[in-house]
Amino acid sequence: MTSTPGSAGPTAAPTPPRSEEPTRVRRFSRAERWVHRTTAALMLLCVATAAALYVPQLAELVGRRHLVVTVHQWSGLLLPVPLLLGLASRAFRADLRRLNRFAPYDSRWLRAVRRREHGPQARPAGKFNAGQKIYAAWIAGATLVMLGTGLLMWFTGLTPLVWRTSATFVHDWLSLAVGIVVAGHIAMALADPEARRGMRTGSVARQWSRDHHPRWPMDE
Repeated sequence: MTSTPGSAGPTAAPTPPRSEEPTRVRRFSRAERWVHRTTAALMLLCVATAAALYVPQLAELVGRRHLVVTVHQWSGLLLPVPLLLGLASRAFRADLRRLNRFAPYDSRWLRAVRRREHGPQARPAGKFNAGQKIYAAWIAGATLVMLGTGLLMWFTGLTPLVWRTSATFVHDWLSLAVGIVVAGHIAMALADPEARRGMRTGSVARQWSRDHHPRWPMDE
């Protein structure tokens, strides 16, 4: 402390400005957003071309069946590529580990959903909640099955007829299930603007993360 002539006493040092907590928190890296967008585009292309192939009204409206078949085949074949390229990102690999790991509080989250309970205490979640983990695991498995059965249908001369018939049955019904699940995923995203903003910009409001993912970043 210092004093000035004529002053009654020492002058207090200026108080440093108090640092404020950032209002937004980083949720997804650029690589993760690229993987999500590219995978979403390929998935929607697969679903749209499948609908154009199997719904008679859409097939008549679109026409050019051979082109639709070709687009459907190649979009399905390319579907795993964004994920494989994303493995080069450390942030993407870390989030894959989070999605693949169920914590004890995930069971509480599922029970709260069944009982229609809301709030951070009722629905504890890390960076991803239990529903997102189940969706990620299901869609990944479904994609592999769709890819395998699609290849059996594409290369007709490599397998017996019974294999191709079984593959067609599984592929058709699973594609319907995928379409329904993806539609549900889109509906939930449309109902949560902040979640969409996080995937679009990479950051979310800190208060949103506390309300919907209270155990993040404790699950790091």
